[in-house]
Amino acid sequence: MSVRYHGDISLVHRPVDRLIVTLLGMAGEVIVLPERIAGSDELLLRRWRRSDADALARAVTESADHLRPWMGWVAEEPMPPERRLVRIEEWERDRSRGGDVVLGVFSGGQVVGGCGLHRRIAPDGLEIGYWIHVAHVRRGLATRAVGLLTDAALALPGITHVEIHHDKANHASGGVPRKLGFEWLGEWSDEPEAPAEIGIECRWRMDRARWDARPSAG
Repeated sequence: MSVRYHGDISLVHRPVDRLIVTLLGMAGEVIVLPERIAGSDELLLRRWRRSDADALARAVTESADHLRPWMGWVAEEPMPPERRLVRIEEWERDRSRGGDVVLGVFSGGQVVGGCGLHRRIAPDGLEIGYWIHVAHVRRGLATRAVGLLTDAALALPGITHVEIHHDKANHASGGVPRKLGFEWLGEWSDEPEAPAEIGIECRWRMDRARWDARPSAG
């Protein structure tokens, strides 16, 4: 088995040993997801570093009341500083072995959110996750970040589609795939993971052909 890295493309966590079977491509390769995705403007998605720990903690703390209704992981906050450093190291170890990638969303060098690509839907698919700092919502940042993630993911060998899953009550999250032209797949019963969720999961999908055919692709 070999590992192929996709570290730099310009334009939450599962054990790696459980993923190896699904990550193996026809050539026996594990594709490592990109650690940096740059847009044509100042928006940058890149992996979290230990030096980002304080800025990440501050962004999550400032946005906790905004995120808590929809993000189950906010229940771990406030997180002790040493634990956050360990978490950042875990994210990078997972990515480097072919697992999920968890990225910060930066604009002008400032943390404005977080996002990621997650290997939990299919061997040839990735699920997109995202959140935006409460002081930066309603500026199109989530849509732009998801556009960058979609473009990068569908350029990877072996990836044919990406999906976005969100609770039906989370209308803001649902607006992102709708704006980007994702295909609506339907609703599934799901266990609520956050206080405001109602247990109905909405799923959206984008494949390569649909992404390449969108009007803005030309």
